[in-house]
Amino acid sequence: MLIGVPKEIKTDENRVGVTPASVRELVLHGHNVLVEAGCAFKLGLSDEEYIAAGAKLTNDLDRLFEADMIVKVKEPQPEEVKRLKKGQILFTYLHLAPDPVLTSALQESGCTAIAYETVTDALGRLPLLAPMSEVAGRMSVQAGAHALEIEQGGRGTLLGGVPGSPPASVVVLGGGVVGMNAARMALGMEADVVIFDIDLRRLAELELEFRPALHTRYSTVNSVYEHVVKADLVIGAVLVPGSKAPRLVSEDMVKEMQRGSVLVDVAIDQGGCFETSRPTTHSEPIFVKHDVVHYCVANMPGAVARTSTLALNNATLPFALAIADNGVSQALSADPHLRAGLNVYEGHITHSAVAQATGAEYVPASEIFPTRDG
Repeated sequence: MLIGVPKEIKTDENRVGVTPASVRELVLHGHNVLVEAGCAFKLGLSDEEYIAAGAKLTNDLDRLFEADMIVKVKEPQPEEVKRLKKGQILFTYLHLAPDPVLTSALQESGCTAIAYETVTDALGRLPLLAPMSEVAGRMSVQAGAHALEIEQGGRGTLLGGVPGSPPASVVVLGGGVVGMNAARMALGMEADVVIFDIDLRRLAELELEFRPALHTRYSTVNSVYEHVVKADLVIGAVLVPGSKAPRLVSEDMVKEMQRGSVLVDVAIDQGGCFETSRPTTHSEPIFVKHDVVHYCVANMPGAVARTSTLALNNATLPFALAIADNGVSQALSADPHLRAGLNVYEGHITHSAVAQATGAEYVPASEIFPTRDG
């Protein structure tokens, strides 16, 4: 199979879909890898390393997008979607639920689009989303601490305080991978942290791991309101796989928050969990609304692109090899967890949450690629 690896063109995105180490594995399996020259320069991964691993380099995007499978990091931008065609495989993060325009464009292209964020494992987890969730969770506290500084519009509060002055109050909405990593970092900086979830078993797990430092609360409208309006930093870490993020903090709540408090919306790539959120970039990461600082960068791990790329490739490589080695039909039929990642196939929406969010007709992936016996 010919695998194409383009340079990411989304604003402030420096990650890359395939590293030289992954190229070597793909080549050893008998595949050809075509990489856009200079795609990983900012990560410290040189063109020479790609060549040594067995890749071919090109600056010709028309040639690159003739590949059987395109492996990226972020959702394709409009000029990239125009190059996709029927029979071609796109393997990347898609986050289609809040983006009906992109969803429709991928349908029209006729491509087979497999989304990292909806691939599952035997325990119902999201193994290709997890490494970026770990990065984003840890970064959310780093970003929030910076946004709390006076020069950023914040309250001028140090997360851990100092002897004789109180620590910051941090509220984490969601106890999944993002929320757990955010809580871990905030506790490490000696903030006062409370985490919310609707899964009592998950809250019990978090208590066992972090008690007595971490406080857990069951998420209700009232309990969220009581803590959010008093918080210095609120981190939105909720996720419904494939769906739009639920809006847990209304605009009215934001209006009642303390002046200079901070909202970090890690769920912004799924539409955001604060009603006042809108996507921002690493170049202009924050805005202030109702005297509350908002950090809503949609590709947070892109700021630490080297760490993120290496972690992502560790997770995606086995699936990329399965597709390349067996072909997409056999790979999807053989592995229901990879099949869960199929969002669009030759004009059909094959993920129920995406179909519901975008109003498109739903065709189950299992009907197109039924599990094969044996």
